[in-house]
Amino acid sequence: MGLVSTNRSPTLDANRHHWIGFREWPSSPLLAKAGSTVVTGLAGAVAYDAARAVVKRAPLREGAVVAATWSLRGTRKAEEVAENVRLNAADVFAEAKERIGEEATPPGTGVTHDHEH
Repeated sequence: MGLVSTNRSPTLDANRHHWIGFREWPSSPLLAKAGSTVVTGLAGAVAYDAARAVVKRAPLREGAVVAATWSLRGTRKAEEVAENVRLNAADVFAEAKERIGEEATPPGTGVTHDHEH
């Protein structure tokens, strides 16, 4: 049996009594899965560190606070406008009811039911 080497660092195979390279090592599904997991974990760690570095440099928090502030201001203004529209509509309906001779219900009072739900 002769010298068979396909790699720079050959190893002596005890069973065959000749040199083999890494390409000739007996494959193990467990070792392959472990190697794959290590490579995936390393790639994930590098990506995570890169993302953290970008986040530290970018003023994302300040931008988020400004966006939330404008959102709250817009919401408050929309609520104010909606309340004014509701009150104006109630005034219009109250005046219309007075013109046809009905008693207008005061704003904010609902129709009461004489039964339970």
